[in-house]
Amino acid sequence: MKLLAVETATEACSAALSIDGVISERFELAPRHHTKLILPMIDELMREAGLKPTELDALAFGCGPGSFTGIRIATGVIQGLAFGLDLPVVRVSTLAAMAQEFFDRSEQSLAFTAMDARMEEIFWGVYQRDEQGFAKLIGNEAVIAAELVDCPIESLGVGIGSAWGVYADKLISRLAEQVSHYESDNLPRAALIARLGGQGFMQGLAVPVELAMPVYLRDKVAKTEAERAAQ
Repeated sequence: MKLLAVETATEACSAALSIDGVISERFELAPRHHTKLILPMIDELMREAGLKPTELDALAFGCGPGSFTGIRIATGVIQGLAFGLDLPVVRVSTLAAMAQEFFDRSEQSLAFTAMDARMEEIFWGVYQRDEQGFAKLIGNEAVIAAELVDCPIESLGVGIGSAWGVYADKLISRLAEQVSHYESDNLPRAALIARLGGQGFMQGLAVPVELAMPVYLRDKVAKTEAERAAQ
């Protein structure tokens, strides 16, 4: 199984290549430079593996939520490759990738994953480790004010993601005693997109390129003061 993955939904830019579960990755913190970095990263990974694009079995990408521009970059790269190579695509949530990175290095099994979405809102998702060790969404992902989040299950978990560095007081107040601690420096990485993408491919979740669309969660990129006041 040979799968190429990309992730550009945040200030981090990364690409990863999974060959029978062994993953190689290129990762760089480079705000506003994703378009310059992502294709060279892919080329380098393929060259080092001695792999031709036609030898790939599938593609995966971080489909959001995250930066509007960043998500479009990953989507465009993967769609272009998928069209040219006639490959199936696995869409992977950036929040799931963040939760998976945490689960892979922790014994805890519940992650309150939250990214700063600006405009006083967060991208929110509760993930639980399943029996195979993979991040499983509990409930739904949402874009929401921090003071309105909820958890579908009553269990102790860990806060993960940039929103915890901005809205920790509101999130902890809302979740009461369910938060053991939090980490705010977590970013999605292509290595985890590849890991979850490989699992999704094995589960039959790959889609044809025309269905490989991003997830924005927010219907509008911006809201007026009047719209927000009316909510």
